[in-house]
Amino acid sequence: MSTHQTVVLGRGRHSDPSKGACVMELASMLAGERFSDHPRSVCPVIARYLRALNDGLDDEHRQALYRLASEVVGTSGGRRERLRRRALCRRRNLELRSTASRADRFFAALLRDEAGEACAAAFLEAERYDDAIKFAFELLGDAPPAQLPGAAPRRLARESGG
Repeated sequence: MSTHQTVVLGRGRHSDPSKGACVMELASMLAGERFSDHPRSVCPVIARYLRALNDGLDDEHRQALYRLASEVVGTSGGRRERLRRRALCRRRNLELRSTASRADRFFAALLRDEAGEACAAAFLEAERYDDAIKFAFELLGDAPPAQLPGAAPRRLARESGG
C-alpha cells in the first residue's frame, strides 16, 4: 500500500497511489481528500500550472515537485489571490513568448485559470525547468529553496592558469 511518503511521482493521472501519483494527486492525499488530480484545497491556477509542469518535466526535475505538493494544500480560497496568480502567469507567459506572434500574445493575455497551464507550457518549451519550479514558489508567495531537490549542485568553473 502506497502512502504520501512512498508514492512515486509520475506523468499523467493515476487510478490509485500504488500506480504512482502526479503532484496534484499527492496534494489530494496530503489534504486528506479523495485521490484526485483536482484537489479542492488547491487554487485552480496553481493546480493547472503544476499538472502541466508535472507532465512536461523529466523524472529528475519532477522530484522537485514533492515539496510543492504540501505547500499548495490550502491555497484554494480567495478571489483576490487567484487574480494575482493569474496575472503573474499571464505576465510570465508573455515574457517567455516575447517573440511569439501577435495573436499568440493576445490569446495569452485573455486566459483565466488556464493561464497557469499556458505559463507552464511556455517554461517547458523554453526548457527552463528550474525556473519553472522556482516560479511555482513565486505563485505561492514564497521564496524558492536555495537548492532544488533532485537538481545537481552548481559547480564553480575553475580558471586555468595560476
